[in-house]
Amino acid sequence: MSTTASNASSAPRGHDPLATLGSLPGVPDAVDSVREAVDRVYGHRVMRRRSNEVTSEAALRAARGSAALSGADWALEEVRRRSDFGSSADALTVGAALRLTAEAGQLLSIWRQSPVRVLARLHLVAAGGVGAEVTAAEGSGIAGETVGRPRLAGEPVVEAPGPDSPKPLIEAPLPGADEVAGRLDGLSELVVQGSSAPALVTAAVVHGELLALRPFGSYNGLVARAAERIVLIGSGLDPKSICPSEAGHAELGRAAYVAAFDGYLSGTPEGMAVWIAHCGRAVELGVRESTAVCEALQRGAA
Repeated sequence: MSTTASNASSAPRGHDPLATLGSLPGVPDAVDSVREAVDRVYGHRVMRRRSNEVTSEAALRAARGSAALSGADWALEEVRRRSDFGSSADALTVGAALRLTAEAGQLLSIWRQSPVRVLARLHLVAAGGVGAEVTAAEGSGIAGETVGRPRLAGEPVVEAPGPDSPKPLIEAPLPGADEVAGRLDGLSELVVQGSSAPALVTAAVVHGELLALRPFGSYNGLVARAAERIVLIGSGLDPKSICPSEAGHAELGRAAYVAAFDGYLSGTPEGMAVWIAHCGRAVELGVRESTAVCEALQRGAA
C-alpha cells in the first residue's frame, strides 16, 4: 500500500504531500470546525487565570481515553485516585498512558528535529524504564533490549505486556522491520521539512502512520496518540494542551476508531478524508471535555 509518509522520500523537492491532503473534500470543513472549537475554549474566561488547572485535567482525561482505546477502560475517578499501576495489563496500560501525557509536552523542541528520537523516548516512557534492569524490576514483561527502539525482524507485537494482554485493536497486516524503518524515515522527513498543511492534517497522518506501522513491540496505540498530541501542541493549535483528542477518540468508540483507520489504510483520497475528519471530531470532543472543566471551575464545583 502506498502511504503519504512512505512516498515522502521519492516526492519532488518542494512538493508538500500533506498540503494536498488538506484540500481533500470535507477536510477544509473539518479543519475550520476544529479551529472554531479550539478558539472558543481558549477564549473562556477561566483560561485567563486557571489554565494550568484545565491543562492538568485535560492530561488526565487524555490518558484515560488513550488507555481505554488500548483495552484498559477505567472510570475517570479510578484513574484519578490510583497510585499503584501494578503488573496486570490494564494497570500497566493506564500507567503508561499517564506517563506519556506528562512527557509529551517536554519533547516539542526535539520533535521538529528528530521525530524518530522522540518516538523512541515515548516508547521508553510507556514501558516505564530506562533499560533492561528497570523494565524487568517493574514486572512489565517487556524485554529490556526491545524498549525504546523499532522492532527487529521476527519480534512480536502486543497491545500491552503480560499474560492478560488484550486482543489487538488494530489487526491489519503487520509491516516487516525493513518497511517500518523506511516508512519511519519518510514520516520523519515529512515532519522535519515542515508543511503548509493545517495541524489537524499533520497530526492525523502521524497518528495513522504509527498505527499502521506498529513500530514497537508494545504500546503502539498509546505512542501514536501521544505523537498526535505533540503535533497539536507544537503546531500552535493547542499550545496549552487543553484539547484532549484521546478523550474524543475514546468517546467516539473503538469500533468507529477502527473503521476510520481502515480509511487511512486504504490510502484512497476518500479514506484519508474520513480518517482526518474522524481525528478532527475527536479534537472537538476533547474541546467539549475541557469546556465542561472550565464551566465547573467557574461555578466553583472543581
